[in-house]
Amino acid sequence: MGSTSVACTAGAASVGVCYGMSANNLPPASTVVGMLKDNGFTSVRLYAPDSDALAALGGTGISVIVGAPNYVLPDLATSASAAAAWVRANIEAHLSVSFRYLSVGNEVAGSDTQYLVPAMENVYGALAAAGLGNAVKVTTAISQATIAVHLPPSSGDFADGDKPFLLPVLQFLQRTGAPLLANLYPYFVYTYNPGTMDISFPLFTAPGTVMQDGEYGYQNMFDATVDAVHAAVDRLLGASGSVGVVVSETGWPSAGGEEASVENARTYNQNLVSHVGKGTPRRPWKVETYLFSMFNENLKEAGVEQNWGLFYPSTDRVYPITFGTK
Repeated sequence: MGSTSVACTAGAASVGVCYGMSANNLPPASTVVGMLKDNGFTSVRLYAPDSDALAALGGTGISVIVGAPNYVLPDLATSASAAAAWVRANIEAHLSVSFRYLSVGNEVAGSDTQYLVPAMENVYGALAAAGLGNAVKVTTAISQATIAVHLPPSSGDFADGDKPFLLPVLQFLQRTGAPLLANLYPYFVYTYNPGTMDISFPLFTAPGTVMQDGEYGYQNMFDATVDAVHAAVDRLLGASGSVGVVVSETGWPSAGGEEASVENARTYNQNLVSHVGKGTPRRPWKVETYLFSMFNENLKEAGVEQNWGLFYPSTDRVYPITFGTK
């Protein structure tokens, strides 16, 4: 439901952006939405239904992923009326916003996974009752940690401990025609597996094929990871069909950890922006992708977690980058 007619000075971006708010020094939402427009962003991810952000996004045509935070899942799961009230307060109250997906939870893990599908069902029912069932797709965002096998991509598989909660999630998504959101970070695959690959593979700078997987050659880790998720989804669903995948977070930190530098962050994100329109070796069409994140967030854990931003809270860029074609 995005719009390509959003007024901007930079041409439409080929990616969306995650607008996290774990900071006490961010500019007002109205300023941030102006920055989205100025940089050509036509899609944005919010982790919670922040009323100021939604008010600023209303009428812009910018498509929005909005999150129902993990802490509300028990209420949404156990009470259809609570789900209806949540939808009324956070979706129906902002009908000028171009909602695209409603992410029920983000990287839900452990015992909280028991609430996931019941909450998705209740939110789905509440949206349908409000006449919004066809407009807003209900989904959830999974952590990269749920993916046990990344390489080769054709062997992609979810962790055994996560399959029991992921299968009903995928069955829900298949039934309702919604994609799975996946937070995918070649940075972490690289840094958690030292010595297994050259940094050029995650940075999109390898000069040629790095991994041959049957008839498909992989030149970067992003493509390999995306196709591994598709393989894992197909493996878990079996012959019953498939579910689309949206990359709901990806990025590279500019400070605070191993290989975290302005140069590497710029290289990864700029190359990603240029690449996503081409798709992957197995799926040569655009990968819907959201960069993490809009700002450096000073209330996150010290280290790399505070340094994923494209912009400082001052609104200055952390490094030069363009987000689409001029």
